[in-house]
Amino acid sequence: MVSNCETTTALIICLFVLSAAGGGSAVLTAYDVIQSFDFPVGILPKGVTHYDLDPSSGKFNAYLSGSCSFSLEGSYQLRYKSQISGSIYKDKLTNLTGVSVKILFLWLNIVEVRRKGDNLEFSVGIASAEFGIDNFLICPQCGCGLDCKTLGDDLERGNHGSNPSVSSI
Repeated sequence: MVSNCETTTALIICLFVLSAAGGGSAVLTAYDVIQSFDFPVGILPKGVTHYDLDPSSGKFNAYLSGSCSFSLEGSYQLRYKSQISGSIYKDKLTNLTGVSVKILFLWLNIVEVRRKGDNLEFSVGIASAEFGIDNFLICPQCGCGLDCKTLGDDLERGNHGSNPSVSSI
């Protein structure tokens, strides 16, 4: 009979050999990581350059090349700083910093996001709102959110007066 110690040692050696042979060299993106915690990719905008994650505590940092803002559904304005931090667990992001939403004329920090079935609940501390997960299946783009048109598309349609990459903060 094989002992647990021998089995564990054999498993570690196999993993080491596989990773040395290139079998374990796949690098996960920030979008892959949030999906592994049961969140859709669209809670992050396009353009995350890199991230770090402490798997033992769940603490993470995600980095954009600069600050980012856009409107969603014509009513919500979102703003991401160049560094987003917090703690990530299955179905829960806590202690968030670097993400805010404009409500009326005030910018409020989004401090927590929870997945509740097919909804995401966003909390600003004193209040929260739920949105269907279908709204977050695609990553928004800085400046134009989900309603982006390339400059070439605008010129083909005769639209010369708008710049889709300018934010209205």
